[in-house]
Amino acid sequence: MKVYSLIKQQRVPRSLSEVFAFFEDPTNLDRLTPADLDFQILTPQPIAMQPGTLIDYTIKILGVRVRWRTLVTAYEPPSKFVDEQLRGPYDFWHHTHSFTANGNGTLIEDRVCYALPLGLLGRLAHALFVRRQLEAIFAYRAEIIAELFGK
Repeated sequence: MKVYSLIKQQRVPRSLSEVFAFFEDPTNLDRLTPADLDFQILTPQPIAMQPGTLIDYTIKILGVRVRWRTLVTAYEPPSKFVDEQLRGPYDFWHHTHSFTANGNGTLIEDRVCYALPLGLLGRLAHALFVRRQLEAIFAYRAEIIAELFGK
C-alpha cells in the first residue's frame, strides 16, 4: 500500500481558543468544503468531540455520492485532534489537526496521510486527479479560513 501525505499550514490573527473552537465543531466542515463536493453530515447534531466520536457524512466524488465514517482517535483541546476514516473512498486516511499559539495569532496545521485502493490503478488515479483534488480542497479551505479569521 502506497501512503501519501499532505501537509498544510496557515497562520491566522486569532486566539488559539477561538480557532480551536471553530474547528472542533463538525458542523463547520460544510463551510470549509467546496460546494461541488456536496458535503452532508448524517450524524445527528450536536456532535460532542471526544476520543471515540463517530461522524458519518457523505460527499460527492466525480459526481458519485460516497458515504464516509470518521472516528475521532485523539482529542487534546486546544492543541489537536485526529480523525481516521473507518469507511470511505480511501484505503487509509489519518488527519491530524494541530493548533499552536503563534505570537498574537494561531498556526493551523493539517497533516493528512492517506492511501488509495486498487493498487496500480489507485496510484494512477492519484497522479491524474486525486492529488490535485486534495490540493484544491485545501486551497479552498485556506481561502475560507482567511475570510473567517483574517490573514
